[in-house]
Amino acid sequence: MNWYEKLNQYFPIEEMKSKEHIELLLKEKGDIYHKDEGPNHVMMYVEMDDFIFIDYLFVSKNARGQGLGKKLLDNLKAKQKPIILEVEPVTYEDTDTKKRFNFYEREGFHHAKSIGYRRRSLATKEITDLEILYWSPENDDEETIYEKMKETYETIHTYKDKQLYGEAYQKVDEVLSFDEEHS
Repeated sequence: MNWYEKLNQYFPIEEMKSKEHIELLLKEKGDIYHKDEGPNHVMMYVEMDDFIFIDYLFVSKNARGQGLGKKLLDNLKAKQKPIILEVEPVTYEDTDTKKRFNFYEREGFHHAKSIGYRRRSLATKEITDLEILYWSPENDDEETIYEKMKETYETIHTYKDKQLYGEAYQKVDEVLSFDEEHS
């Protein structure tokens, strides 16, 4: 099974970029968009000068609980930049969502409660809510994380969207919001 099939089996269709999109990012934005792949993992991430965004992190079922996810995160933490990622909200129907949330919490990630994220999937046309988690060596505030998330959305998520999908994703201000009362 190739790296894209692994991601596609694990992540919901609403969250998946097309294979062509990811390959284009690797080719045309290879200075910032990276793939870390091994027999039991696939991690796609963006490394900017002042932060890292984890686009996808997959650890195979047979390797879970052996410290591989922690090791991958530790390698990124060693760069001493804030790390941002998106996760599905915790639901009782999907116990993986709670396990995932707990894993990131154990690794020192914080839930950016002041950042709202609602995006319409081009694949399903459904609105998807996601939560933003972040780790920061300098204790960046949520407003700083929000600005970095907006940069990621505009640079990576919507990269050549019309060319790739035949239509554009929503504008960043329609997708991401910041609630100052929660910050």
